[in-house]
Amino acid sequence: PTPPNTMAALAKKPLSIGLVGAGVVGGGVYEILAKRRDDFLAVGADCIIKKICVRDVNKVRDFEIGAGTTIVGDVKEILDDPEIDCVLELMGGTGLAKDVVFGAISAGKHVVTANKALVAAYLPEIQSLLNEHPEVSFSYEAAVCGGIPIINTLQQDYLGDHVESVMGIMNGTTNFMLSKMEFEGAAYGDVLAEAQALGYAEADPTADVEGHDVQAKIALIAKLAYGTTVPVSEIPTTGISSIDAVDFEYAKMMNSTIKLLGTAKMNPGEIPSLSVYVSPVVVPQTHPVAAARGATNIVNVTSANLGSTSYVGPGAGRFPTANSVVSDVLRLAHGLTSKPFPVTTEVPLEPDYTSNFYLRISISDTLGIIRAVGEAAERNGVGIHSVVQNHINNPENVDFVVTTELCKYSEVQAMCDEIASKDFALAPPLIMSLISS
Repeated sequence: PTPPNTMAALAKKPLSIGLVGAGVVGGGVYEILAKRRDDFLAVGADCIIKKICVRDVNKVRDFEIGAGTTIVGDVKEILDDPEIDCVLELMGGTGLAKDVVFGAISAGKHVVTANKALVAAYLPEIQSLLNEHPEVSFSYEAAVCGGIPIINTLQQDYLGDHVESVMGIMNGTTNFMLSKMEFEGAAYGDVLAEAQALGYAEADPTADVEGHDVQAKIALIAKLAYGTTVPVSEIPTTGISSIDAVDFEYAKMMNSTIKLLGTAKMNPGEIPSLSVYVSPVVVPQTHPVAAARGATNIVNVTSANLGSTSYVGPGAGRFPTANSVVSDVLRLAHGLTSKPFPVTTEVPLEPDYTSNFYLRISISDTLGIIRAVGEAAERNGVGIHSVVQNHINNPENVDFVVTTELCKYSEVQAMCDEIASKDFALAPPLIMSLISS
């Protein structure tokens, strides 16, 4: 006989679901499954949310809960229910959410989650537990870039290809802020305050503006593209808090813009290596990534067979994110889920990545500065590509930009450390990666 919770069995019976977390995304998932129930039944997907677990069972929800759904306050009422086939973990965090996910897998229940922080932080442990429970499906489409179906795409559509690089805007808050700075000439502090007022940024915006949110997402992307587990703590990360309106002035002079990107790329060589990092990047206006504005996300994949391919869409929000969760649920109901991590390899990590770089140097003007910068570059093995400078209005506070030839991050950092020690330097130079046009 067919075991009751296998893919084959699920395709023949209703999928009974336990939902943990009924906030913005959880409510959106419930609404989609309820409103589109007849459409889903017509294509053979009978999905029923039997129980919803929340912290406060008496709280009034912003969606209508049907008579067939029970509100509970203890997650054990879902994990210990033999009739529930699948657990949707939509509460977030890495504390109780970890117990929910690990408990569901251990109980033989399928898991759908939108929790990128949890999956990235505990990826080896999740893989190990799934290996012990091969009957369990684990899906996480909504964990990266909200409504963009990038996870399933990398799980299935690039298996016959060779991915050379993946880069993308994976945080809508910072892209909203950078877009405002570009088009309105606004200062960083002003756009941050506006993003907070509009609900894009949290009261403590550190996870967004310092790139930590993107860290977890690019770790998952790298795992799917290359098969290598990249610890989040080992991903070099620089946020956007040091970017100023003047950087957009210089970017415009280069026919470019500035985006916060997560990047994973293979470094060819006798022993290939993998570089994964998060950084603000000067991007040519001709590059696909440059066109994504506001809170939009984009992932650009460069591969041997397909060349450059871009996936664009909303990176957050109630229904975009809920749509990705529902897509995972429907694949599960049809018995068509992908292996969560289809490829496993061990590629050496190279955190000291190679790139062209943009350096904004802030100085009090005096004789010999260009010579000193050139000598610092030469001593540290950095080739200068160009020097760009706006008209000087105040000699006591001057910004100019140096762009480099391809070099290692450590080399350009050493160059900038040397420049920062000079008497003419007003601050350490700002370093950004630069995509050559």
